[in-house]
Amino acid sequence: MCSLTSKKDVWLSLVMNHSTATLTSISPDCERTEKIGLGGGCHWCTEGVFASLLGVIKVNQGWIASVEENANFSEAIEVNFDPKIISLETLIHIHLLTHAATSAHSMRGKYRSAVYVYSDSQSELARNILDTLQQNFDQPLVTEVYPFSKFKPNSEELKDYFYTEPNRPFCQTYIQPKLKRLMAEYSQHLNTEKLRQAKIDL
Repeated sequence: MCSLTSKKDVWLSLVMNHSTATLTSISPDCERTEKIGLGGGCHWCTEGVFASLLGVIKVNQGWIASVEENANFSEAIEVNFDPKIISLETLIHIHLLTHAATSAHSMRGKYRSAVYVYSDSQSELARNILDTLQQNFDQPLVTEVYPFSKFKPNSEELKDYFYTEPNRPFCQTYIQPKLKRLMAEYSQHLNTEKLRQAKIDL
């Protein structure tokens, strides 16, 4: 994992394998990327949205657990992104626009409205961003910032759910409307070439 606050940590990554910690070297290219966890709705939808953005390098779809009372796994994604192309504030705003970020509905245990962070400094930044973005919403945001603890990936056949078959009824009903909203409000950040190659007409 790339450090978000210190360049000296770019060259070393602490990889936890159950109870064993080992140090592994990573590429200098990692210095250009950051990582954030996002949850709020079905992870197929969240993956489809963020895989369609310029500056997003990789999306891992599955479940994320935090700590203490939020230690249960909840549907979410990990987003690796280039902050020189797309900012954390933009990613969080897009996340709020593409799920029910003001609804404390009964399925919040399965679909925790969350920004998962990997450092104290990222936590502070994410909280400040949410405070700033609140003014764009009439109702209070239910989205919270949580420390990342664990990630569990989905099965291979369900990864990249949108782009492997965008004409699925689920994709057309739930994912494409989110992308259409982004086309109207954040078109400069959409990877229109990727959408075109996948023959997705918004």
